[in-house]
Amino acid sequence: METTRVSASEFQQAFDALSDKARHEPVVITEHGRDSLVVMSADEWERLRRGDRRAGLTAKLDPRWVDAVSAAAVPDAHLDAESP
Repeated sequence: METTRVSASEFQQAFDALSDKARHEPVVITEHGRDSLVVMSADEWERLRRGDRRAGLTAKLDPRWVDAVSAAAVPDAHLDAESP
């Protein structure tokens, strides 16, 4: 899914439609061609604030998970072209 990006003036002109869209997916507002703000639903904002996306220490993982990740291989097609 491609992120919706609009200029600040476009957002103002289509506020109702873009606000409705932001209830389902984030909408990025740009200023002078650069990302400036993100509009999202209050539910998504609260989910992010709660920290549903927390990082953890590998030392606390089940050793089977660590072994599985260590043994995993990424297909060459998915490697970044700039990687060494």
